[in-house]
Amino acid sequence: MNVVRIYTGPDGKSHFEDVDLPFAPGGESNATPLRAAKGVRFNRYQPGHRVDWHPAPQRQYVVNLAGQAEIEIGDGTVRRFSPGDVLLAEDLTGQGHITRVVGNQTRVTMWVALES
Repeated sequence: MNVVRIYTGPDGKSHFEDVDLPFAPGGESNATPLRAAKGVRFNRYQPGHRVDWHPAPQRQYVVNLAGQAEIEIGDGTVRRFSPGDVLLAEDLTGQGHITRVVGNQTRVTMWVALES
């Protein structure tokens, strides 16, 4: 499984990177290392919701639970996120990205704010 990481490059623009999660055997399952988190928040966005250029408010995982969104970065690249997709948001500075809820379903996300 991989997650999509969004980060700020040296050019001050956001970039996408596909990152494989480091699963390792342990007990009854394979698992990733435990990461420290500050808190969890759930959000609901109506169809058509849009947030123009903005950086991520903090380092966080954004887990898409329902509905779909498109995220656009400075070079015009757009990635679509559907239920089950995970974004690691680390573009804390610079131009940021645009987020749009697409389709006719409410988008529900879970934000997991990470410790630095």
